Amino acid sequence: MSENVQPQNKMGTAKMLPLIFSMALPAMFSMMVQALYNIVDTYFVSQVSEKAMAAVSLAFPIQNLQIAFAVGTAVGVTSLISRRLGEGRKAEAESAASHGIVLGLCTAAVFAVYGAFFTTPFFKMFESDPEIVLMGDQYISVCCIFSFGSFVVVMLEKILQATGNMLWPMIFQLVGALINIALDPVFIFGYFGLPAMGVTGAAIATVGGQIISMIFAAIVFAVRPHAISISFKGFRPRWKTIKNIYAVGLPAIVMQAIGTVMNMAMNGILSGFSTAAYTVFGLYFKLQSFVFMPVFGLTQGLLPIMGFNYGARNKKRLMQALSQGCLIALFIMLAGMLAFLLLPDKLLGIFNASEELLHIGVPALRTICICFIFAALGIVSSTLFQAVGRGTYSLIVSIMRQLAVLVPSAWLLSRIFGEVNAVWWAFPVAETVSLLVSVFFFMRLYTREIKSLDKKGAAQ
Repeated sequence: MSENVQPQNKMGTAKMLPLIFSMALPAMFSMMVQALYNIVDTYFVSQVSEKAMAAVSLAFPIQNLQIAFAVGTAVGVTSLISRRLGEGRKAEAESAASHGIVLGLCTAAVFAVYGAFFTTPFFKMFESDPEIVLMGDQYISVCCIFSFGSFVVVMLEKILQATGNMLWPMIFQLVGALINIALDPVFIFGYFGLPAMGVTGAAIATVGGQIISMIFAAIVFAVRPHAISISFKGFRPRWKTIKNIYAVGLPAIVMQAIGTVMNMAMNGILSGFSTAAYTVFGLYFKLQSFVFMPVFGLTQGLLPIMGFNYGARNKKRLMQALSQGCLIALFIMLAGMLAFLLLPDKLLGIFNASEELLHIGVPALRTICICFIFAALGIVSSTLFQAVGRGTYSLIVSIMRQLAVLVPSAWLLSRIFGEVNAVWWAFPVAETVSLLVSVFFFMRLYTREIKSLDKKGAAQ
């Protein structure tokens, strides 16, 4: 049956480099718009006050945890759909899509409860200033209570990407990001008769864009034909499908959630120096999104290609996707590294940075960016592991990068040298170690599974 399906799908037949660009460029473009939104959102908040910017920086770990559950679950769905399509099992692919929507809504409900009752203690862990705590609490409460828009639209995007459709996911993200950007000044500063709401307004603009994007995506799914359909008529949860989704999705969730633990730990270390130190750390993550978001967009295009050809047992195309993906990622990261090395003061100046922020931030950006080249290879390798159903490998690499090496290294460097500039060197150290672990896992995977894949049907 799979031999009848594969020639009909471009992921199994098209020339690899044009295929990667055709699938990745829409996602890369939309991720760049998302990165622009992150910058614009923080820019508007920085015009309120430096305390407002500190509050949003402290809120980032909770937002990252939301993203972890939304994207991680969706990655599990994407991997399962693409593999089932490669195997010619369309009905199971459609069942995975329906399960993904339900799982996303259930997770959003958990975050809504957290946002309604449990946000204040989080901010008091890191900050004693009541004004910063209040603003952070107001911001993240809105983002959590109304997170359902984000969970659903991310799932719909990934479902389409699993089928090779990258255009509509790009449009969904564009709609959400552009509405966010448009609404930010309206709610933050109070235009058109509305009161100025500061950081609360920034949160309202964020969830407003997500909900409108979700509605738009649902309409597109309802009125246009797609490679797979979503139906809840007679829906019953199938535990085997859920297990298959989370076999890849749970490691992806944990992998992303580790970023939350890392951010909390780093904020704890940096808050021992000053408020400006953890604010710089937050600004770094906003700025690095311009570099990392295009690479993540690239991996959105690579994952279904890799998953499809692994399911079709096409070794040649699987390895082509890996090698060409690595080269593209290296080019993007090199450009980002040069920007951080040569223009750190200009980048921080976007946020109306004070002298103290510049004093800490300029050496921070120049030091951290050294790891960008290593990160390029690590990110693409993790995508391969997820695509072939080995999400645990990605999880282990992420633990090495963001927790097991980074945080202890940062703590030791802060203790040994007693200055904040030493802390930033933990990033290159952690990225080097994680890359070595990625190489080990790739060689193991290649020897045990990829090497023996059937080459039948490989493209010329």
